[in-house]
Amino acid sequence: MRRKITAAAALAAAAMLVLTGCSGQSSAGSTGGADGKPFKVIAFTSGNQTPVGAWWVKAVTARAKELGWDLTMIQGDFDFQKMNPAVESAIGQGADVILDGYTDVESIGSIVTAAKDAEIPIFAMDSATAANDAFALNITTDQQQIVDKTVGSLDTAVSGLKGKTVMVIGHDPHPGIRLRSGLAEKALTAAGATIAGGAIQKVTNPATGRTEALSLVADYLSAHPNGLDAVWAGWDDAALGAAQALKEAGSTAKVSGVDALSETLSVIEAGGNMQATIEQPWPTILDSLVTQVQAYQKDRTLPSKNFEAVGVTLVTKENASTVTPSDKLG
Repeated sequence: MRRKITAAAALAAAAMLVLTGCSGQSSAGSTGGADGKPFKVIAFTSGNQTPVGAWWVKAVTARAKELGWDLTMIQGDFDFQKMNPAVESAIGQGADVILDGYTDVESIGSIVTAAKDAEIPIFAMDSATAANDAFALNITTDQQQIVDKTVGSLDTAVSGLKGKTVMVIGHDPHPGIRLRSGLAEKALTAAGATIAGGAIQKVTNPATGRTEALSLVADYLSAHPNGLDAVWAGWDDAALGAAQALKEAGSTAKVSGVDALSETLSVIEAGGNMQATIEQPWPTILDSLVTQVQAYQKDRTLPSKNFEAVGVTLVTKENASTVTPSDKLG
């Protein structure tokens, strides 16, 4: 699988990469690569500037060291024009496995092609919302379950959604948020709610999600005083912005989010507009992914299925104190 690349390409790649070299055997008895050398792994994420993405970088690096993997870690900073060529260059140098964390499959077509050409399997976390032959395995969370739990919580909080007005805040570039926002819009409409603005309100940039969501809610309330009963947000940062706007307007509307950030948990425990969020079991998902990689490392056995959606936990005031925040995972 391993190839040689030119010195210039190697230098270009080196300038882009954060490298963690690991050698030796793990106490668990991991084997090396196919040629007897240390098992060579390329890991990349576009979302390393988010709390969960930053955790993933640290967690994968730690697991690689523990297992004796030769790891090349590439952090994309949401810049695919920078990240994709760096990953492709690393693939050109050879690897046994590629790990992808929180990067939409639609944004990495050139990486997928390069990996297939080199016959290197990609094991991913939260990189697609349905089975996709780009990956040997992609494990993510159950988006329908996220919607069922959050919409159900809002239904309880506002004493029934029928006849109520609910804003849905989404962000299309993220596949999970895109899917669950669409599912939430359908579920709310089916429950008899009116969607504020007639459609999903879309944040353009995750880095400014909180301020954009705050503005969306504030502007709507300015035009429709007391016109909201609830806000469904596809992730916590937007939910926190919405909750702030509601509080400043003196609204009693309820908000749900997804992520279980520490700030969100504190706001939920304090009572007020923030009703609920969702805990996604990322450490458990990473453990499952690593187990599958180890099986491949041992005898080149690929997973029997290439997609898995795991269950999530609704977090409310009753259980918020028992949840480890997603931005405090490590």
